Amino acid sequence: MADLTHFNNEGHARMVDVSEKHSTLREAVATGTVYVNEETFKLITQGEMQKGDVLAVAQVAGIMAAKRTSDIIPMCHPVVITGIDISFAQDDRRGAIDIEAIVRCKGETGVEMEALTAVTAAALTIYDMCKAVQKDIVISDIQLQRKTGGESGDYQHE
Repeated sequence: MADLTHFNNEGHARMVDVSEKHSTLREAVATGTVYVNEETFKLITQGEMQKGDVLAVAQVAGIMAAKRTSDIIPMCHPVVITGIDISFAQDDRRGAIDIEAIVRCKGETGVEMEALTAVTAAALTIYDMCKAVQKDIVISDIQLQRKTGGESGDYQHE
């Protein structure tokens, strides 16, 4: 258990102590995709979904979720986020809405979980706002694309 940082010497869960780490500028980028059918895609992109502007609400939901990540992920440190940007790319050929979240902070621990949580909440919000017209919406490929800063160095998904 010595190599697993979220367990103490007795094998019990613990929050990692980051008090000795140096504060650095950190950034994480996460992505994910929501797949919908042609009718749902049209309703979303033309702003005609009965519940309102799907992508505007999903954007706010992602931002709110990133700020609350430590409330829902048990071993996640509360982080003072300095910036969150969530964007959407619409691809009618695939019936896809690609989501990207960029989260930044200056601190002792990274914001990978915040970026992943932002994408997940945005995707779930799209699902929630569209489920009345389509039940078989697919949320897929939520992943960390890159992260910078910190002692463990940079990461780039390949």
